[in-house]
Amino acid sequence: MENPAIADQFDEMADLLELDGANVFRVRAYRNAARVIRDLGTPLRDLAHDPKALVELPGIGTDLAAKIREILETGTFKALAELRSKFPAGLLELTRLPGLGPKRVRLLHDTLGIASLGDLRRALEEGRLEGVRGFGERSVRKLKEELDRAATRGEKRMLLAEAEKWVNALLEHLRAGGFDTVEAAGSYRRRKETVGDLDLLVATTEGPRAIERFVSYSGVEEILAQGPTKASVRLRGGPQADLRAVHPDEYGAALCYFTGSKAHNVELRKIAQALDLKLNEYGVFSGERRVAGRTEEEVYEALGLEWIPPELREARGEIELAKRRSLPQLVELRDVRGDLHAHTNATDGKATLEEMAAAARNLGHRYLAITDHSKRVTMARGLDAERLRMQWREIDRINREAGGLILLKGVELDVLDDGALDLPDDVLAEADYVVASLHYGASRDPRENTRRLLRAVMHPLVDAIAHPTGRLLNRREPYPLDFEELARACAAEGCLLELNGSPERMDLPDHLAMAAAEEGVRFVLGTDSHAVSHLGYMSYAVAIARRAGLTKDRIVNCLDLEGLRRSLKRSAYRPIQ
Repeated sequence: MENPAIADQFDEMADLLELDGANVFRVRAYRNAARVIRDLGTPLRDLAHDPKALVELPGIGTDLAAKIREILETGTFKALAELRSKFPAGLLELTRLPGLGPKRVRLLHDTLGIASLGDLRRALEEGRLEGVRGFGERSVRKLKEELDRAATRGEKRMLLAEAEKWVNALLEHLRAGGFDTVEAAGSYRRRKETVGDLDLLVATTEGPRAIERFVSYSGVEEILAQGPTKASVRLRGGPQADLRAVHPDEYGAALCYFTGSKAHNVELRKIAQALDLKLNEYGVFSGERRVAGRTEEEVYEALGLEWIPPELREARGEIELAKRRSLPQLVELRDVRGDLHAHTNATDGKATLEEMAAAARNLGHRYLAITDHSKRVTMARGLDAERLRMQWREIDRINREAGGLILLKGVELDVLDDGALDLPDDVLAEADYVVASLHYGASRDPRENTRRLLRAVMHPLVDAIAHPTGRLLNRREPYPLDFEELARACAAEGCLLELNGSPERMDLPDHLAMAAAEEGVRFVLGTDSHAVSHLGYMSYAVAIARRAGLTKDRIVNCLDLEGLRRSLKRSAYRPIQ
């Protein structure tokens, strides 16, 4: 069992404990442990044999370490199974609905007997929530909207970061069996923000042995199908995964076929037909003769196309560019010089300034903006002017004493309900970088959200807008806004739009980043780090940028420090005398 599935069990335990009215500190212990496990780069199965390794993890004491070992041995742990038996299974599904949490779900269960989404829908239709404490007219209306969205959302997909852990584990297992040419395809390879089933390909002349190796992976819960060249399995606590074993002569064609979106592949087949060729997962054929197939490059070349990076294979204009040999040179992770969105334990982060600086330095960053929350975000202990200036003095001290990396004095500034900013201009003028965001009061009225953001965009000391749509993948829909108007304003004012690499955000969505780029907007990549391990989320921000077709010259933190400073809107600011 891989780390995401273990973390899911601890999160479920926390939800059930809340439903059961357990001590808040016990609930928090499981939530914190789940967060640590998700962020952990090393598989827990590799640590479990060492009696000390698990308990040395932050927030994992002797009791939780024992439960981790129990999960690894049996697939679950006894305490969770016992607690599951106390409540109808549908209650947990209710807690996932935006606007409901374990306490409110328990209230509905105790007062109205609601135990599933169907029960809730019937109760809403019959008006039975009226009079229940905490469920006024507005909250009832929002619940109805969320139920409607849940009905059309379909099956939940994994976050890209969760899929990555499963993919890496499977690839490691196959490579350890002697299969070196193996790759994940599908939406995972295109780096979409969410992923369904996992599709893997291996180039080999030993198909049956590769399939046997695949189904022997310790995380396999059930073998759904198995043949000499293909197998499908259900992973324990995870998704379905499929492996296809193909001959090396066919590998490039298969990788092309199983990577591209349906629309992209349709366009490729049309091109092949126009050239009197046949294209399928086995190769490019002229009559019965295979003319290409071993590599993706030769497949695209046989169709008269430049090789197309996987992230672009969505039939959004990339094929026409490939015909003209004019595909953009997409930004790469190595192009990024620094991170411009990070939090510390001064607010809701887990690490000190020094720890964040050391981690960024180890990644090769040249600069790191510390952007703790402003005072409006009370639940994160947001900083007022005095505490923020104290932090900036500490940053000055660290910059004088430590070499190799510059900490930038920043803040994640809340945009208030009326569009005003959470800190005065004299404070913002002292910052190196200010990123503004909406955390509270997002309206269902797009005009209201747009008005608030535009006021921030037009302020001379706001350099960027963070996570511009406010979405949380699989949890919260984007707030409505007139994005075209926002993008035009950002282009006109020189305000950056952030591509936020936090796995649960991946915000801006790639299609909006493409639209903003067409308006002339420049971008900033940020991890929204709340722990040192989160600094690695930059790869997900880069994934958004690549899917949007962005080159490094459109992204300010691909510049050196001096270039970055000159590129920010504040560089033209002159205080009014």
